[in-house]
Amino acid sequence: MRPDKGDILIDGESVVNATPDQLNGIRQQIGMVFQDGALFDSLTVGENIGYWLFENSKATRDEVEVIAREKLGLVGLDQDLIDSMPDELSLGMQRRVAIARALASGKPKIILYDEPTTGLDPNSLELVTDVILRLREELGMTSIVVTHQLPDALKVGTDYLFLYDRTVHFEGRARDLALSEDKDLAHFLDPFKKSLVSAVENFGLAERTAPR
Repeated sequence: MRPDKGDILIDGESVVNATPDQLNGIRQQIGMVFQDGALFDSLTVGENIGYWLFENSKATRDEVEVIAREKLGLVGLDQDLIDSMPDELSLGMQRRVAIARALASGKPKIILYDEPTTGLDPNSLELVTDVILRLREELGMTSIVVTHQLPDALKVGTDYLFLYDRTVHFEGRARDLALSEDKDLAHFLDPFKKSLVSAVENFGLAERTAPR
């Protein structure tokens, strides 16, 4: 079936018109980082990262451990943490383990992040956003980030979507965001207006692009 105009496509497959089997294939290309990390507190770091593999593949524990260690390295964590429990880690480290779990879930090309920096201290926040950027720039992964933290959005984003009252009020680049006359968007941005304009002027956000 040919996709309709406006359909969301992954590898040419329409999400809207996909069959159940096609949807399963598409889902394996999407990783999810849940709000607050949502790690299983009864599982080790390695078991959390390998959860999808244990449930959906024939990989052995040794094979899963190799993958888990690799993903820990990708998010900047020591591989020796693999046998730690989540409550032994800081919130920022837990959030990065959650990203590692998303990376190990199938073969993701897109990572969805639900408020990935909420509740983090400034240092942990920087580490998490650095990981998001590195995955995009080094691995070419597309990131879709839901956040109320404008500085985080400016750091990791190239394209922006503002939702209000169940409708899309804005879609565009950073310069368009700074200059938008939408009253609801303007109200949301008001506390950040000066820093937004400054960021656009000083860091060239208007021209920044990323792999799609």
